Amino acid sequence: MGRKNTRQVFENVEVVDAGAKGKTIGKAPDGRVIFLTNTVPGDVVDVMTTKKRKAYFEGVATKFHTFSDKRTTPVCEHFGVCGGCKWQDMGYEHQLFYKQKEVENNLRRIGHLELPKTSTILGSEKQYFYRNKMEFSFSDSRWLTLEEINSGKEIDDKNALGFHIPGMWDKILDIKKCHLQEDPSNAIRLEIKDFAIKNNLSFFNPRNQWGMLRTVMIRTSSTGEIMVMVQFFEDDLEKRELLMNHLSASFPEITSLLYVINQKQNDTIYDQEIICYSGRDHIFEEMEGLQFKINAKSFYQTNSDQAYELYKVTRDFAELTGNELVYDLYTGTGTIAQFVAKKAKKVIGIEAVPEAIADAKANAKRNKIDNVDFFVGDMKNVFNPSFIKEHGRPDLIITDPPRDGMHAAVVEQILSIAPEKVVYVSCNSATQARDLEMMKEDYEILKVQPVDMFPQTHHVENVVLLKKRTK
Repeated sequence: MGRKNTRQVFENVEVVDAGAKGKTIGKAPDGRVIFLTNTVPGDVVDVMTTKKRKAYFEGVATKFHTFSDKRTTPVCEHFGVCGGCKWQDMGYEHQLFYKQKEVENNLRRIGHLELPKTSTILGSEKQYFYRNKMEFSFSDSRWLTLEEINSGKEIDDKNALGFHIPGMWDKILDIKKCHLQEDPSNAIRLEIKDFAIKNNLSFFNPRNQWGMLRTVMIRTSSTGEIMVMVQFFEDDLEKRELLMNHLSASFPEITSLLYVINQKQNDTIYDQEIICYSGRDHIFEEMEGLQFKINAKSFYQTNSDQAYELYKVTRDFAELTGNELVYDLYTGTGTIAQFVAKKAKKVIGIEAVPEAIADAKANAKRNKIDNVDFFVGDMKNVFNPSFIKEHGRPDLIITDPPRDGMHAAVVEQILSIAPEKVVYVSCNSATQARDLEMMKEDYEILKVQPVDMFPQTHHVENVVLLKKRTK
């Protein structure tokens, strides 16, 4: 038996807030929350529900009675279909307000934490064209618009190079212009697509697992260098060289031209061999005179300008005098560790990814920093009493974990070591709040500083300074 259609329509719903994952919030007549995807706080709308749960609804606005004064006109023609910049229709000052509010709400409601006055969120000077890395996917059966579907015409142009439609792993939206990465990103992407069509290079079909062109990654750096990596599914030497030679000739500014042959079911490259076709196999990023080597598999903050602001906040919160032993947990390629090293006695970085630690060591050598050591291993296993005994008890711990936050064993180890201060950098204030709740009996929160790394989206970074309580 099919599931009953339980869709409901609510009229004249005022959108009162912005919530998690970029959704906005209204209230149903019975008081239940409605999570909406296509509104801005201040709109008054009719809503059709798409999901009904015990405590809330999900829905879409079908009619607008009043448009919010917080609205602005999206600059991108793909807004509303592409899921990448969901807040483009909200003025930037309002985006910042709701990001700050989310951080404070998460820390108070999830962590039940006592907070000092939160510093005003650091906005991004660039609100578009701020990303240094973009990945685009090929498809031979692109996402069709409603107009195209309803036209009744035969659609011949089905190739796409762009982004996955949210929630649909096999449908790609063809992107004409993306406003997230500076030129020549758009020019490179469009030229690859055009050349591929003219020369009969087949586009990937994820359902049937066939086709030549799979993905393309473009990385740019503040030093003006450009990396392009094309991922192929089918291995056709002649056609591959045709495309790579054309790219090299058309864009001589590309300093690192790479490719990978990936015939797995997924397109992750971390277990694949990257082949350098021309130029170097890496580019360089620079910050305060420090150089960081970035290869195709490297993690680096995708907004270079705001990464600098984030790291300055981290260093300021640390208040180093030059005498401290610092542990940098989840160090990645050691960027924060090296950024604070000149103000510390010694910095020890720990990271689970071997390639990242290799990069960290190479970068430290290049930057002539000799007071940093890097170690590889799963944090909850490596960061243990014997490690502390061997390397010393830290005066300060900096931790910058992934979105899932810290493992409970890592939190317990920090509490056991009891450093005087902890600086917790987070890309997810909900899991940060959870971790901080475990620490609140032993540590007092002295400072909170949200940093906006991703304008036009709901994502926000947050830095918290903790000081050991005197008992």
